[in-house]
Amino acid sequence: MTTLKNANTNTANEAAANLYEALNRQVATWSVLYTKLHHFHWYVKGPHFFTLHAKFEELYNEAAEHMDTLAERLLAIGGRPAATMAEHMKLSIVREAEGQPSAEEMVETAVSDLKLVTSDLAQGMEAAEAAGDASTADILNGMREAVDKHIWMLNAFLGK
Repeated sequence: MTTLKNANTNTANEAAANLYEALNRQVATWSVLYTKLHHFHWYVKGPHFFTLHAKFEELYNEAAEHMDTLAERLLAIGGRPAATMAEHMKLSIVREAEGQPSAEEMVETAVSDLKLVTSDLAQGMEAAEAAGDASTADILNGMREAVDKHIWMLNAFLGK
């Protein structure tokens, strides 16, 4: 009986560790996206300036909210959120902005990054479910729904 209990404890500890890792990857990713989207907001040019300037601001504000929500959730369930730029750059699934892309390239990059995020959110939901944490899975699902909508809207902007 003791062996089974230890096995269950080890499994629970492993599931919690996997969830903390998934959430920290999301915290880091949203942090890098926040900065990248801010870059796009500042440097977008061209005939769609007003539309994209406002959209990128909406997106980076949402990124900041997601980052905070996830970090606070991590703390609430016993984890420790990654909280330095070095950690964020190491853990993020997206890379920071480079160069001076065109407005269309900025939107294409945002779509590509958000597709990575939605896939990673699905993995996070699986980790939350494996850890028996329906609340965290629900938080991640809500974020995924919002990201899916942004992908759809940005693709519509691109004519896709």
